[in-house]
This record gives sequence, C-alpha cells and structure tokens, in this order.
Amino acid sequence: MPDPRTHVLSDFDFELPELLIAQHPALERSASRLLDGRASPPTDRIFRELPGLLAPGDLLVFNDTKVLKARLFGEKASGGRLELLIERVLANGEVVAHMKVSKKPLPGATIHLAGGRDAGGFDARLLARWPDAQGPLFRFSLHGPAGETPWELMDRHGHLPLPPYIARQQNSGHDPDAQEDAERYQTVFARAPGAVAAPTAALHFDAAVLAQLAERGVDTACVTLHVGAGTFQPVKTENLAEHQMHSEWYDVPLATLAALERCRQRGGRVVAVGTTTVRTLESWAQSGQAQGDTNIFITPGFTFQVVDMLVTNFHLPRSTLMMLVSAFAGYEHIMGLYRHAVAQRYRFFSYGDAMLLARKPS
Repeated sequence: MPDPRTHVLSDFDFELPELLIAQHPALERSASRLLDGRASPPTDRIFRELPGLLAPGDLLVFNDTKVLKARLFGEKASGGRLELLIERVLANGEVVAHMKVSKKPLPGATIHLAGGRDAGGFDARLLARWPDAQGPLFRFSLHGPAGETPWELMDRHGHLPLPPYIARQQNSGHDPDAQEDAERYQTVFARAPGAVAAPTAALHFDAAVLAQLAERGVDTACVTLHVGAGTFQPVKTENLAEHQMHSEWYDVPLATLAALERCRQRGGRVVAVGTTTVRTLESWAQSGQAQGDTNIFITPGFTFQVVDMLVTNFHLPRSTLMMLVSAFAGYEHIMGLYRHAVAQRYRFFSYGDAMLLARKPS
C-alpha cells in the first residue's frame, strides 16, 4: 500500500553524532560493516558477506560513472581567488561549472586556473549563465595548451571534489590524503568519466566480492548516471512538493536492458547498488527513455517498477536520499534502522558503512 502519510522535511531529521561521519575509508573496501535491514530486527554483518545474502539468478546493477578531478582553483584577472567545480562537459567542448568567488566576474571575463596559461596552467573565459540567464551554473570555454581537452586539463590540474563533510586540505596544494582519496573515492569498475561525486554504495565492492558473486550465480550489469553536485543540495522547504530536484544525465545500455529482461524471465531480483542506480532504472521505467536527463524525485508513496532490493550507504539527515530509501523500504522501518545504526556506531556517509534493503510490499 502507498504510504498514507503526507511527509514534510522535518520527518527525515535525526540526531547524528559528528564522530560517526567517516573521514577515511575502511582499510579494505569489503571490510566495511553491512546492516542487513531487510527484516526487523536487523542483522549486523560485514560487507564481504553480501554474496551469501543474494540468490543465484539475482541481478546486481552498478553505476559505472567515474569521478572527475573537477575542482579547480584559480584567480580572476584582478587577483581575487575563485574556485570552479565543473559539473558537465558539453558536446562542443565548453564546460558548465559552479563558481565560488566573492564577486562574480561578468560574461567575457578571463580567469586563470592552476596559475594560468602563462604559468603552466590554463585560462577559462566566462560565457554566460547556464542553462539560461537565471541559471545557477556558468558556462566556460577552456584555453590551455593546443589540443588539450577539458578532460585532460581536469586530470592534470584538478582535484577530486570530495563531499563537504570530509575534511581535506585540497586548496593548500599539500593534501596528505590525496593518494588515498584518488584510489578509494572511485569504484573498482569506474569507466565513464563525468561525475563530481562517487556512487558511494559501490565503493565497498572489490575483486574478491565480485568473484564470489559470479561463483554464486549472481549476474551483474551497469548503468551510468553522472552524479552532480546537486546530490549535496539541501532541501530548504518544509513542503517537499516545493523542492526543485537537480538534473543529472543517465544511460541504460542495451546490454543492461537485456540483462533486466533475462532476470525477470528467470524470476530473479533486481538489486540496485546505490540510490543513483535506483534513480536511473526508475527514470527509464517512467519515461521509456534509456538515455537523457532526469530530475526524478522519489519520496514516500512512489511506485517502484524495477528495483527489488537496494545496497546503500547511510545518508544525511533531511536529504533527498533519506526520502528515497524511506520510499523504498518504508518510512518507519528506515527510521528504526537509522536509530540502530547510530546506537551501534555505524560509520555514515560516503566513506561509511552500508545496508541492504528490500522493497516494502506494495
């Protein structure tokens, strides 16, 4: 049955001690904890036990997006410091970015990134706001050494755009955790560059777990959703219907569509790895479009058409991701799982632990 209650933002709040916000990954990817939340009471496990909780014929679907080194530091022509977070590379080679600066330059202005073109970096020319004259983002053309693409410029001069709740010293140029983050804030199957945040539930998978899944007869497939900075955008309105959801680009390949059909024919379960995979699959089911932009906003009462189970991390209070998992597994059940996770000192957010959920009966 659909959730009969009309939820408001404050329903998704909870007390989270700051010490439970993970600042570093577990020593091994699959050594994270896993809360098996399919039933009540939940069971405390280790992530490497996941293959034994799935059945032959199930289908695990991953998001294979790759996190860009999308954070760039620079200066205006006047010398004022600024920061860009490149959200999207357009087909014509221009980029769309967030801009953090005390006083925003006007269209036509040139900014110098990583020291500027004359000092081994590159320049960028501000073209306009995006996607329209009132848009929150900015469109730039990049000007580096001849022939260098935006992807190459980011790879050479950029920094991984870690979430705001992970403390790092990126802007100092001497971040002692840079090497750890370069390896661990990326999934082992990251393939398609374009994200500014990792699909964090997938960070727990390593070669050994993937091999165990194959041995058990669990099939795997991939979708792509380029996670945008909007994933950290706070919900500011108590009335959820007034929240404007951010838009992200997704793709469901033909091979994955075929794998989904085979899974259904054999009676297997579709297990989404992460909320981004859920948003991708359910966007495809709603629209019939296997590729495009989605701003799907999943809240309690939503009718799921594809996903049967979900592997996910623990999310921020009052976030759209809390709303999604509550829609999936049931509001009261999720709030009970979060109380258990806090009491048992699970680690939260991107580098934190995971849980396994089943879709509540409709």
